[in-house]
Amino acid sequence: MNKKVARANFGKDFIWGISASALQSEGAHNKDGKGVSIWDEFVHQKNTVENGDNHFESANFYTHYEKDIELIKELGITNFRFSLSWTRILPNGTGEINQEGLDFYHKVIDCCVAKGITPWITLYHWDLPKELESQGGWTNRSILDWFEAYVKVCVNAFSDKVKHWMVLNEPMVFTGAGYFLGVHAPGKKGFKNFIPAMHHAALCQAIGFRTIKAIDPTAEVGTTFSCSYITPYSNSAKDFKAAERVDALLNRVFIEASLGMGYPTDDLPFLRKVAKYQLAGDRELMQVNFDFIGIQNYTREVVAHCIFTPYINAKLIPADRRKVYYTAMNWEVYPEAIFEMIRKFSKYEGVKKILITENGASFPDQVEEGKVADEHRINYLNAYLEQALLAKSLYPKLDGYFVWSLTDNFEWAEGYKQRFGLIHIDYATQKRTIKNSGWWYKDFLTEK
Repeated sequence: MNKKVARANFGKDFIWGISASALQSEGAHNKDGKGVSIWDEFVHQKNTVENGDNHFESANFYTHYEKDIELIKELGITNFRFSLSWTRILPNGTGEINQEGLDFYHKVIDCCVAKGITPWITLYHWDLPKELESQGGWTNRSILDWFEAYVKVCVNAFSDKVKHWMVLNEPMVFTGAGYFLGVHAPGKKGFKNFIPAMHHAALCQAIGFRTIKAIDPTAEVGTTFSCSYITPYSNSAKDFKAAERVDALLNRVFIEASLGMGYPTDDLPFLRKVAKYQLAGDRELMQVNFDFIGIQNYTREVVAHCIFTPYINAKLIPADRRKVYYTAMNWEVYPEAIFEMIRKFSKYEGVKKILITENGASFPDQVEEGKVADEHRINYLNAYLEQALLAKSLYPKLDGYFVWSLTDNFEWAEGYKQRFGLIHIDYATQKRTIKNSGWWYKDFLTEK
């Protein structure tokens, strides 16, 4: 394994970690008082998830958390980012607290701390309670109150042990895929759903920050944004304009709202429809002085002009059609993308610190003779880290890196077809096998 970059190059205080999420890895979807989430319902609908898969058992972190956290320690990883399940804590979204849910997360946090692993908690990673969705979910402005109450419960419960919080995971993805395209839970479509969901999520990321800080002013609080480097398919003016619109939608909406810049309506005039859902003072309410932001990058997207896509007039050209090297997700392996995203977000004056909170790749891993020889993933991580280091030398706001993901798990609409983990899961037996990439990460982290 040829290392292109060494940990020491990033500096002794650089943060290194691994990420996971509750719905994707916990399993135990209806155990110990847990309520029903939108994904618990969505997976029952026809043709929503590859092969009819569901997350009901997944990697069963709920049962195997001690073993998995011990594996994190074995790999020399000292920071673990994971999310809380809203319905495990508040089964109906509001009201009565499920003590068994709080107890579970206390055990997870205590286990991390006992093994010298710092917990980084994401408060919302897409598992909205069904009961709240029945009242409109993210399209209902009441979500501001529901979310604030949920955050208060979590922070009051864990603030003596947890000092690093992330408010939302990729708001553009859960609003876009869930409330515009309908390919994720709750399966809603159209701008009439997307616009209010987007606006309320932008408000909630600020409300979450202020709620945490009010309870624990010493906490370090951020949020995470999905981002892809966007380039035009050709040198035509129409393709360049299409790329600008897609970049504005995917990469600018939520960060610029949080910085008090409003929405990028000059490039995306359809966003002016948000006026129907805005109240006086919303622009100021959205503004938030995050301690850090998390950016989550995997690839670049190549965009062409398309008259058949309303409002955006653009389409993505898939990697396989462009005959480039790509992962099992049909995402191009383009390491320069992470450099470009670090540069892009660093240029916002209001951004104080950047963490890469997700980066990784899915490949068709197989266990052979007790090993998983995933050299493609090692090469991917090496190449992306090389670009991250180059970016850090020019844009010193970069302060940390978390691999996605700890274990193979339920990959949303892709089901179990995709494997991103550094640890292979045999879903029939729940056997864990550390992949070569996991051992590579250990070597990287422990090398002097």
